Amino acid sequence: MFAERSYAPLHEMLISLGYFGTFLAGFLYAYAFTAAPAASILLILAEEHSMFFAGLTAGFGALLGDLIIFYFVRNVFSDEVQKLSNERFVKAAGKKVSSRVGKILLAFSACLLIASPLPTEIGVSLLASIRNVSPRKFSVIAGILHTAAIFVILSAGGAI
Repeated sequence: MFAERSYAPLHEMLISLGYFGTFLAGFLYAYAFTAAPAASILLILAEEHSMFFAGLTAGFGALLGDLIIFYFVRNVFSDEVQKLSNERFVKAAGKKVSSRVGKILLAFSACLLIASPLPTEIGVSLLASIRNVSPRKFSVIAGILHTAAIFVILSAGGAI
């Protein structure tokens, strides 16, 4: 149904935004409800911009979106995270897995969620719950993961 229609005005508007549109698409890529439209925008913009600069710009936008989630979870939901850590299931899992291995598994699964097209909010929340992950470490990890994922999308868009 949609494949037969042309959305030239939308396409032209996205292209006219230039790298700001790429930044905005990256920012929207960090959120579950807007990740699919953002990926579509990135696919459209891949043909029009330098893949290197577009990837870095969109990656920076995604990092900004992730930092908002990180600070929100770390500061606003800190009481909820503490309550969750006192739940019976979490305590039982903590007894079966050592603290060090548990943190490594938690960080690894968070990184997988951030790098994948799955909801980033969950991965960011998992990393924010680890107290020794500073905002600087988080920025480096999330920036690299999102930028890599965005480069994959841009590569696919350039190949289309």
